[in-house]
Amino acid sequence: MIHNIKFRAFVYENENIDDISQAILNILPEAEIEAEEAEGLLEDKIIILSGVVSKKRYTKTFFNTLLESVDLEKLNDDLERKMDDKGNWFLRFDKSDALDEKWTILDKGDAIHLKVKIAAFPAKKQIAVDKVREAVSGA
Repeated sequence: MIHNIKFRAFVYENENIDDISQAILNILPEAEIEAEEAEGLLEDKIIILSGVVSKKRYTKTFFNTLLESVDLEKLNDDLERKMDDKGNWFLRFDKSDALDEKWTILDKGDAIHLKVKIAAFPAKKQIAVDKVREAVSGA
């Protein structure tokens, strides 16, 4: 059902890179995390942690854990708004909650960003939304 999951998180100067890496691993345990240094608008140092998870067994584990860990009604209600025209589902998780192994979905702010590519043919929004809704309703 999921082709791949791309993730990204920003580590600011007042944050610990090991903590944010662990938060990512608490959501995507098999993630191979790459780090890249960047500079913020105020010339502050930022580290961007990113990567892709594409093995089917890992994406399936992620989806099953997601269904067990979040409010399914809210997940379903937000689905249309968080899915783009190409079947990419955008989710944000609270970094500090993820460090404590809690999955809290956010709408904005400092978060772990996921871009979940739903396997839909043709790759259209409504087909992807329907696939996710069907999986959520079966949970």
